[in-house]
Amino acid sequence: MARSLDDLLTPALCIDVDRVEANLRRMQDYCSAHRLALRPHIKTHKLPAFARLQVRLGACGITCQKLGEAEVMADGGCDDILLSYEIVGRRNLRRLTDLAGRVRVTAVADSLAVALGLSEAASRAGLTLDVLVDGDTGYHRTGVSTPALAVELAQRIAALPGLRFAGLFTYPTLPATRSWLALALEGLRAAGLPAGTVSSGGTPGALSTHEVPEITELRVGTYIYNDRATIRQGVAGPDDCAATVLATVVSANDPERVILDAGSKALAADLLQHDPGLGHGDIAGYPAAVVRRLYEEHAVVDMTACPRLPAVGERVSVLPNHICAAVNLYDEAALVRGAAVLEVVPIAARGCSR
Repeated sequence: MARSLDDLLTPALCIDVDRVEANLRRMQDYCSAHRLALRPHIKTHKLPAFARLQVRLGACGITCQKLGEAEVMADGGCDDILLSYEIVGRRNLRRLTDLAGRVRVTAVADSLAVALGLSEAASRAGLTLDVLVDGDTGYHRTGVSTPALAVELAQRIAALPGLRFAGLFTYPTLPATRSWLALALEGLRAAGLPAGTVSSGGTPGALSTHEVPEITELRVGTYIYNDRATIRQGVAGPDDCAATVLATVVSANDPERVILDAGSKALAADLLQHDPGLGHGDIAGYPAAVVRRLYEEHAVVDMTACPRLPAVGERVSVLPNHICAAVNLYDEAALVRGAAVLEVVPIAARGCSR
């Protein structure tokens, strides 16, 4: 078993447990101070042990994007799960009710078609399923487009067998979020349908959630590790980044570039949304280096602005642009403290895209 970073085969995903704990406590302290329920999203870490830690620190439960993630987390001891994705299709609805038969599950719906499927499945299983109405407050992904449509869907859900209208859901918290939610909540009150939960999320705006007092629950995922994107968004610093990729220099034949053994299958191919020219990651110790191109197993690093090149065989630590996508590329992660490897753990929910 690996005992130090030198023992790890590269590329390797390394998780600094001290930084993880600090990040978790910081967000929990914020939510506690502002009387927000914290329901962290496990899509970033995908580790049942970290999900249980989040709950021990005060989270009300967890959020999962896909059923596969939720099944893994339920097996790992998590018993209160919000599924933040519209569930459709006979087989998936059967999986949903099987899951709801052993842990508390909340579902979301942004159409009557989705709600009817949930109702039929819940009724067949003899369950009552809590459902949040998914609202589009400006991100234009899923969600009903107007507060009036949210009220209308809530009324339909409340009238369907096997379902209980439980509140509102949106992502992320945007400038228009408060007015949208306020109008929806006013309409729901007039209809006699109080929203017990108003759930919103997104790490970039998490620490300003209290400025939208309509929100009662915060869903965040990236905050546990942070990444190059959250640094650029101004919500984290380098010392808050808990997950990096350890890579090895495998070629240095050009005085202006080196090649790492961590390509798109190790770092993910995401570029920074507003700064694509900055490449695919930061390399510790080489701040002027630019990870210019990724092939499947090669990273081409532009070293023209660096005073020296790393030698072949040198190991470097790379901070990915988007840590959620990078984590999903690994079967296991090394939990580290300093240069010591505490444990190598399987990423149990890795690849759960269904």
